[in-house]
Amino acid sequence: MLRTRIITAVVLIAVLLAVLFVLPTSLGVGAVAAAVLLGAWEWTAFIGLRSGVQRGAYLTLVALVSMVAWLALMVDRDLTPLLWLSLGWWLLALLWVLRFPRPISAQLVALCGIAVLVPLGLVLAALLAAPGPDGARLLLLMLVIVWAADIGAFFAGRTLGRVKLAPRVSPGKTWEGVIGGVCAAVAAAAAGAWWLDLPLAGLVFLGIAVAGISVVGDLTVSMFKRNAGLKDSGHLIPGHGGILDRIDSLASAAPLYLLGLAWLGVAP
Repeated sequence: MLRTRIITAVVLIAVLLAVLFVLPTSLGVGAVAAAVLLGAWEWTAFIGLRSGVQRGAYLTLVALVSMVAWLALMVDRDLTPLLWLSLGWWLLALLWVLRFPRPISAQLVALCGIAVLVPLGLVLAALLAAPGPDGARLLLLMLVIVWAADIGAFFAGRTLGRVKLAPRVSPGKTWEGVIGGVCAAVAAAAAGAWWLDLPLAGLVFLGIAVAGISVVGDLTVSMFKRNAGLKDSGHLIPGHGGILDRIDSLASAAPLYLLGLAWLGVAP
């Protein structure tokens, strides 16, 4: 399984680099939209939707909300209110995770899917569509920090993990894994500061914050999977599960990352 995960990751990284630095911006934004809609398709399983018509209707709803939000962004050129609103949602999600297990209604699950997917899509698209190369580079840095946190948590938890983090939601996650993930994210942020000539201390602090909140995204999606009686969100990505299994940490990290860039004065 580890070999499959690595091979798949290499292929996905090659595709990602092409989207960021080779394809026209319009196609890159289209790829982001496609990823969000694939995530919405998988989210329908959390809601309990089974028929193609029901699932298609939910995809249409997510697409419409995303489109309206994107058009509003094009007018105001300011994502800040949405970013703060999204961070508020993730704070509530953390409290929700701590109180799990409690049954979650299908209607509430559907609304939460929009809260998870739409801000993520907007942050990715906004960075990708920023003029010049800085947006793509800053987007890549965000991905690297989150991936480093995931990989560090995986290996630290596997070798050193003893103290469970949230056993009712994700029994495999440990506090040792969280610490390992934060350390890996700090290393990635420091490397990014050198690569992009950004303030080292500020970016390291942002890397710690991003790594911490990425855990909330992971646990939140795990909560919805458990509520629906699912192990993985899907099987689209060999060795990795579904799209949501890959973007859960990113969904919670993206709003904070973009706010942090503004705080550092380097937002594209």
